[in-house]
Amino acid sequence: MQLAQEFDRNFERKGFFDKKWPATKHQYSRGSLMMRSGKLRRGIKAQVRGNSIVFTNSMPYAALHNEGGEIAVTAKMKRYFWAMHYKAGGAVVAGSKSQRNKRLSDEAGQWKAMALLKVGTKIKIEQRQFIGHHPQVDAAVRKIVDHNVQELATDLANRMRRSSR
Repeated sequence: MQLAQEFDRNFERKGFFDKKWPATKHQYSRGSLMMRSGKLRRGIKAQVRGNSIVFTNSMPYAALHNEGGEIAVTAKMKRYFWAMHYKAGGAVVAGSKSQRNKRLSDEAGQWKAMALLKVGTKIKIEQRQFIGHHPQVDAAVRKIVDHNVQELATDLANRMRRSSR
């Protein structure tokens, strides 16, 4: 489906059509915030409900990224942040001044800062919309509808010609 492909391309564009996503506060060695595992991108599904097409995403954090919001730090999150801190710090080679070492050291520090947050502290998640209403969505829908109406008109004209013989 053409519209689903457009929503998928938002991940390549790192924005919602022409509106770029805000930069992340922390840079991670594993790549773009929205493309770490690819599950968010692969989770986009289109469903026909009556005379509508509804786009959904099965990932529990999809709505938070798509709409933005706040989350409270939990004890489980703190354990994850510590694990990521040790993982990033463990890859640092002692005595090395390479760019990789600096990046990993910075990343470890960022994870440590997150791990030191108190349980209940609010973390603001910026909106990084990838599904929703946009003028380009309207244009794609019009193009699909026009194409289907043209096909129907051509098919109907062919049937009428055959039946008049």
